[in-house]
Amino acid sequence: MKAFKKAVAGAAVVAAGSLLVAAQFTTAAAAQPAAAVAAGTAVAAKDRLGAGEWLLPGQSLTSGGGRFKLVQQREGNLVFYDGTRALWSSPTSGNRGARTTMQKEGNLVIYDAGNKPLWSTPTAGNPGAYLKLPAQSGNLVIYSRESTPLWSSHTYFGKLPSGHVLRPGQWVQSANGRYKLIQQDEGNAVLYDGTRSLWTTPTAGHPGARSIMQREGNWVVVGRDDKALWTSPTAGNPGAWLSVSNDGRVIVYSKDNKPLWSSRR
Repeated sequence: MKAFKKAVAGAAVVAAGSLLVAAQFTTAAAAQPAAAVAAGTAVAAKDRLGAGEWLLPGQSLTSGGGRFKLVQQREGNLVFYDGTRALWSSPTSGNRGARTTMQKEGNLVIYDAGNKPLWSTPTAGNPGAYLKLPAQSGNLVIYSRESTPLWSSHTYFGKLPSGHVLRPGQWVQSANGRYKLIQQDEGNAVLYDGTRSLWTTPTAGHPGARSIMQREGNWVVVGRDDKALWTSPTAGNPGAWLSVSNDGRVIVYSKDNKPLWSSRR
């Protein structure tokens, strides 16, 4: 419970979205022509990335006070810093020459040097959306054209997609905002209704553990040494994803949305 309070105090909860794997966003991402990069739309040294703008390798955004920075690293990952401390990073390291764009239809996409989409937010369908650095909160947020939060670097909204990770202090929030699955600092993933614990993985005592929705279908809590501490019985279902439901359950679904496992049978 102490870890839960610490996690909640450390970051503002916003209406955030989960991230999409390539299979889910290829259609939307492919609509962004590589020619846009050559058209002079890359930006740097400001606190937001607007529709159609790019961050090229080595470029960055900086908050008004200079405290926060978002850097498109030359080795491929997009990293959000508080001073010199990395708060968040995209899972795209090892793709030298990768670059990031805020697409006109609303999603943030990272492309490799060959124009293949590597990673995306689930915010397509929101034309005019923009990404903005915080002044004080420590959250990187994508807002709609009307300034409604759509995605946050700290919170997954509704689901944890295939291939994505919950690191210590991060959580998945149900669509109605009532329930949260928090990857706690001490190692266990706990489902909460407010401050009341409903369910937990048996993985406490492993500080630094993280939850992974693996691409082959199982949800796994792994330790710092990458060894599995606990897993759902859902391997063999490529593309499966995890949900925190509005009735207070953790559910793993197949890629065609069939329930495979639940924290409450």
